Amino acid sequence: MWLTSSSIGRKLVMALTGICLVLFVTFHCLMNAIAIVYPSAYNVICEFLGANWYALVASLGLAVLFILHICYALWLTVQNRKARGNDRYDVSKKPAGVEWSSQNMLVLGIVVLAFLVVHMIQFWAKMQLQEIRGVEGAIPPSMGTLFIQEAFSQVWTPIVYIIGFIALWFHMNHGFWSMFQSIGWNNNTWLPRMKSIACWWTSIVVALFIAQAVVFTVNAHNDFYKTDANLREQYKNVMGDMVGIPVDRYKYDNFSSALRNQEQQLKAILENPSQMMQMGFTPEMVQSELDNIEPAMKFLNYLEGNNAAAAAAPMVEPEN
Repeated sequence: MWLTSSSIGRKLVMALTGICLVLFVTFHCLMNAIAIVYPSAYNVICEFLGANWYALVASLGLAVLFILHICYALWLTVQNRKARGNDRYDVSKKPAGVEWSSQNMLVLGIVVLAFLVVHMIQFWAKMQLQEIRGVEGAIPPSMGTLFIQEAFSQVWTPIVYIIGFIALWFHMNHGFWSMFQSIGWNNNTWLPRMKSIACWWTSIVVALFIAQAVVFTVNAHNDFYKTDANLREQYKNVMGDMVGIPVDRYKYDNFSSALRNQEQQLKAILENPSQMMQMGFTPEMVQSELDNIEPAMKFLNYLEGNNAAAAAAPMVEPEN
């Protein structure tokens, strides 16, 4: 097949997959911006992009693009080295007019790939993958702001991300214009224009990424994503859905207190067989209720800390 048997075909595949990946990186940058200006909307997007069929198809397509891009990059590198033979060892300095990033695209790609693996472990594996597996930890998979909290509260995360972003700048800046060169836009008029566009586009996107990483780090160390009032109202609604209680009319603090009181009361009943008999309950019924509120309690303990006060007024005061 021409796309695999010829050098031009392989470069064309690299260019087409590269275009798609540049668009995805740009989309990801815009999505991160939403997490800064409107965090609760970011969680809505995360829920929309969860384990739904369209999101899974998009994730699979993106994975195929990455794999093709990496495989063809390795293929072209091996092909170029074979074509040059022993002559490549005779070069003592960089040829005139050849960019540093052009000579190190494979190394830059490996650094970006390593960064991507870290990013996927911190986010995709704990969000969409957990939904696919049907497993939930203390944080519901759709609450992306809290995974930002977890990731960027670690000292090493912004360091790794900034290194990854710098490598991405070099890799994407060269790859952006060279992919257009591969599809024929390599004349003296268009190539300088594409180089200029590539530099501006890549610089803006990467600068935004770095700024976002800094903001996420500051917010995470201030526990913003756990304590922000608007986000807590959103978290309250999620916990209400977990336990099957409509909570729109109640404040977060009232719901939190009521949920802790309910857990305490159920545990007290379970430990008092005579009281349980008088109330007409069985151990199985009480345990079932405890199991029902357990996911919400895990989430609440994560937000407030395991040592949060357990005794408070029941949920009786609606918001005005």
